[in-house]
Amino acid sequence: MNKTSSKILIGSKYIYLVAFFALLSGLFYPLINNKSYDGVIIGVLILFVGLGGGVLLYRAATSENRRGIFLGGGFVLMAISLYYIIQLTGRA
Repeated sequence: MNKTSSKILIGSKYIYLVAFFALLSGLFYPLINNKSYDGVIIGVLILFVGLGGGVLLYRAATSENRRGIFLGGGFVLMAISLYYIIQLTGRA
């Protein structure tokens, strides 16, 4: 596989993630109700923080050297994401 097709493949994966998270955050709600997109942007960022925590937890399961650091960082990012979700929904 050459470098150009590899870069296109990596770029398409990230575009897919951003599109999926935008849809998951309620992209069509502001279109239907004529509201601001601030909630969608914040929702996408929160989901990326949670994804980062999940990646770190995966790295903790597959790594031999820095397992504790990856495990702690993953749970901290997941907790931050959960806190922001609770704050965004107004339950706290």
